Amino acid sequence: MKSQICLIRHGITEGNVRRLYYGKTDVPLAQEGIDELSRLVREKRYPLSSRIKLFTTGMTRTNQTKYLIYGDRPHETIEYLQEINFGEFEMKSYEQLLENEDYRDWITAENYKKAPPGGESLDEFNERIVKGYEQLRTLHDEMVREAYSQDPDGDDGDEDWPLSVVICHGGTISAIMNHLWPGVEDNMYGWIPDPGHGYLLTLDGDEFEDFERF
Repeated sequence: MKSQICLIRHGITEGNVRRLYYGKTDVPLAQEGIDELSRLVREKRYPLSSRIKLFTTGMTRTNQTKYLIYGDRPHETIEYLQEINFGEFEMKSYEQLLENEDYRDWITAENYKKAPPGGESLDEFNERIVKGYEQLRTLHDEMVREAYSQDPDGDDGDEDWPLSVVICHGGTISAIMNHLWPGVEDNMYGWIPDPGHGYLLTLDGDEFEDFERF
């Protein structure tokens, strides 16, 4: 039974433009992000299927991105897949934080273990994302079983396979990809896609067959 999961990073926000630390802060898309997503939609960059299930993280920037790509199709929310929480460093730049002693301690420490004040460590973030991914897989697998129970020959070459689309965040995507394909990149940051881009993962039954970047 063939199926696909698509991970899409939300469009550009003011936080991206200004190079701010932000994850928990619920910022909207910048006009630049809206324009870029509209261009990618016109170029037909995003997958579609007659058997599609849409997810966002419930944040404004992911809901806006979903609407720009897939219109008013219904979607579900997986809050576990929200971006890392930078705590007191949220919405601040490197230059603004450089004189902050807590910040200097954080960037010079092994911050897989150390969290910003009021925020998450990378270990805590990765653990949460794995929970969100497991929730996604449960919902995806249920959809796939239902799709093939209605159409047992649905993977016979037409490639209109059951598709789950998750519109989330750069850190979220990198954590999922690093969890599924450990060691392919030097570190999890190597997986982060550009805004509006991501990965299309193909499954054969329960096993991942391949992925492609877009």
